[in-house]
Amino acid sequence: AQILLKGELQVSDKERQTQLEQMFRDIATIVADKCVNPETKRPYTVILIERAMKDIHYSVKPHKSTKQQALEVIRQLKETMQIERAHMRLRFLLPAKQGRKLKEKLNPLIKSIENEDFHEQLEIVCLIDPGCFREIDELIRSETKGKGMLEVLSLKDVEEGDEKLE
Repeated sequence: AQILLKGELQVSDKERQTQLEQMFRDIATIVADKCVNPETKRPYTVILIERAMKDIHYSVKPHKSTKQQALEVIRQLKETMQIERAHMRLRFLLPAKQGRKLKEKLNPLIKSIENEDFHEQLEIVCLIDPGCFREIDELIRSETKGKGMLEVLSLKDVEEGDEKLE
């Protein structure tokens, strides 16, 4: 009952070390999972990301979520290596009436358009930076008053292939 009152649990150094190592590995895994080499569009291995994190002397913050820290790591790694978030592939269907006007607003948020079709409605398949997803989603929802449709085709656009970059 003392733990509940004081909110402290003594953790041995060895336990703490194991916990930090696990978090370090988790962060590296998240980074490897979300990122690619922008030149080749290929994913990095977890081992390579761990090595890069050691090179920049990244220290794990036990009280911050691994996801938050992964985003921090990506920012820091950008200074020393070719790395960026893998793009998301989206498809949106926009009502003809708002389609053209909305496309102008969406353009700055789109990395590249792969396919565009205009019949009864405007259909666009494109790549975006994952950081823009929420903004795009809100824009389509508010501008089309719920008539537009947004579909995530793939969470990360990576070149498929056997070799991973070491």
